[in-house]
Amino acid sequence: MPADRPIHDPRLLRAIAHPVRTQILGEIAAGGPTRAADLARVLDIPANQASFHLRQLAKYGLVEEAPEEARDKRDRVWKASSESGLRADLSELSKAPGGRAAVAVFRRNTADWAHHLIDLVLSDDKEEDTIRTMMNQTVKLTKAEAEEMATELADLVESWVARTRGRDDAARRTYLLMQVLQPQPRLDES
Repeated sequence: MPADRPIHDPRLLRAIAHPVRTQILGEIAAGGPTRAADLARVLDIPANQASFHLRQLAKYGLVEEAPEEARDKRDRVWKASSESGLRADLSELSKAPGGRAAVAVFRRNTADWAHHLIDLVLSDDKEEDTIRTMMNQTVKLTKAEAEEMATELADLVESWVARTRGRDDAARRTYLLMQVLQPQPRLDES
């Protein structure tokens, strides 16, 4: 998704590096405004844990209450503060006080999660009525063409997010699309 909200505070980067918070942000991005109890059910975590992580995300301005979605005054519904996502320049963030440690935590957690996702997509243990697929394709591009391709892919994914957000019937699952576009690494970098 095109990301228009830059991250300048290393504490915010550390907050989103937590795997449960990353999943909560993903669920809200895919499904729209939601309650802690609904997140707890989907993520298979206790409701008080979901509430705690939502409050932490709110503390850093990543989610906010959506009273217009509530059933009554006691009902707490949460939505993303920025519908178009976040953008982080890790090189710049590492220069800020506490930034180097926050970037290290973020990189480690992100790499661990990516390894986990690859292991899952390659495993034989697949749930019925779901799909797991991985694509590895090489293409010759200039930097400008790579930027254009990345924008087109982001627009395509965002159109699917917009088309399916808020549609929570029993047949729907939250799918995760992980995309990497980078120059082909040299063999000595492997």
